[in-house]
Amino acid sequence: MTIYSQTTENITVSVQPMYLEAESNVFSHKFVFVYFIRIENNGGDTVQLLRRHWFITHETGKVEEVEGEGVIGKQPIIASGKAYEYNSFCILESMEGFMEGTYTMKHADGSLFTVNIPRFILRAMAN
Repeated sequence: MTIYSQTTENITVSVQPMYLEAESNVFSHKFVFVYFIRIENNGGDTVQLLRRHWFITHETGKVEEVEGEGVIGKQPIIASGKAYEYNSFCILESMEGFMEGTYTMKHADGSLFTVNIPRFILRAMAN
């Protein structure tokens, strides 16, 4: 499986998507994907993830925008040299699409910065 990675301001975001064939239904245009995310703090100070902002693009051209506080109900604090991992899912109406976005993070001094989430492909095919 492909892992997509991008580093912004010493924060590396890695994503590994996977198609969930057993949860999907081709006839009702429901294609379910899980994605595993690892956020590594390679900088010198502790940071906190405050918000997420996703763009989910379906093969049909439909774009969904999702914004909210934290990830999976948490606003994790990530110390220097440490990582935070979580997984979530999305449902597409088409067999292929992609996701990308940003996290709003906070430095220990309170200043905010934006971290890019790399674009990753969602493709309905046997794993």
